[in-house]
Amino acid sequence: MPEDLDIREVTQADLDTTIDDYSVDRESIDEAGTQDTTWENSDFSEYYGYYKDIPELRQAINALATWTAGKGYQTKENRTKAILDRITGWGEDTFQTIMENMIVIKKVNGDAYAEIMRNDEGDVVNLKPLNPARMKTVVNPKGMIIRYEETDASRKKVIRKYEPQDILHLCNERAANEIHGTSVIESCKWVIDARNEAMSDWRKMLHRSSIRILYIDEDDTTKLDTLKDEYEDALNNGNMMILPSRKGEAVFEDLTPQSPQAYMNWIQYLENFFYQAVGVPKIILGGSQEFTEASAKVGYLTFEQVYMREQRELEADLWNQLAIKVTFERPVSLKDNVVQSEGKNTGQLGVQPTETTTTIERTE
Repeated sequence: MPEDLDIREVTQADLDTTIDDYSVDRESIDEAGTQDTTWENSDFSEYYGYYKDIPELRQAINALATWTAGKGYQTKENRTKAILDRITGWGEDTFQTIMENMIVIKKVNGDAYAEIMRNDEGDVVNLKPLNPARMKTVVNPKGMIIRYEETDASRKKVIRKYEPQDILHLCNERAANEIHGTSVIESCKWVIDARNEAMSDWRKMLHRSSIRILYIDEDDTTKLDTLKDEYEDALNNGNMMILPSRKGEAVFEDLTPQSPQAYMNWIQYLENFFYQAVGVPKIILGGSQEFTEASAKVGYLTFEQVYMREQRELEADLWNQLAIKVTFERPVSLKDNVVQSEGKNTGQLGVQPTETTTTIERTE
């Protein structure tokens, strides 16, 4: 028996030290310090890049903004309606588009800001969205907002200071006594990266699978270079290339991609995971081919709680910060439709009378 196979020489490996267990990094609350504390999101440019470049992320966030404020609003006071009708933002906005804009930035950045412009009587006359990359929130040692600061492009020089009553501030999913909101992109970056990597890999494999490898028995470098150019031209032009049989053989070999099902399953899993992480069901964006009617209704009803929460928060922010009372229109609900469907489908409601009665069936 070889010495290296001697059972008396068996040793054990400590898997606790050689294989790392999955762990989550510790996080701490960004809270107020013993002096005035400033918060600015240095990651906004990265998050905004994700929003601009990843189509499914952009459409999911846009859909939430549309469902929250896109159907319009109502107000009981004519004076309030007149004020909101005159709001133009940077000149081409409306009150509704500004609200949708701020919901998007609230989700992307964690915080959205708009300058509140007032007349001499103190009435709101306009709202102008601001670049969150240049905004700083300043809180005192008690954790209360005392001012906002707008910086220049370098983010080092303060060019303007705002009192709290001069800024409309929307905050996303603030936790405990944290002095800022949380971007939805922060928790789903990994799944976005993984899905796009898988899609990119699969695209490369499909593209390369159309290329055929040509093996040629030829030692002359000049002839090989010429043949290479001719073969490349033939591929680009979609022409057939005919080789004269003078020396040796020319053998073609196709590059076949790996099993597409494994890639598609992984991409599909990451896609479903992504929509769960963002909180917007895929059915809301129009992807319905893989859904049944029942699952689509469940997804729709689940989303109702999400966008209605956004609507209630937005309505409360406008009242608390602007003293403007509005109610955003609720999209059509499927709740009554689901109840009626269940009432018609008695098989889903419980045990039927025939299932509780003993009967004898003739078999002859």
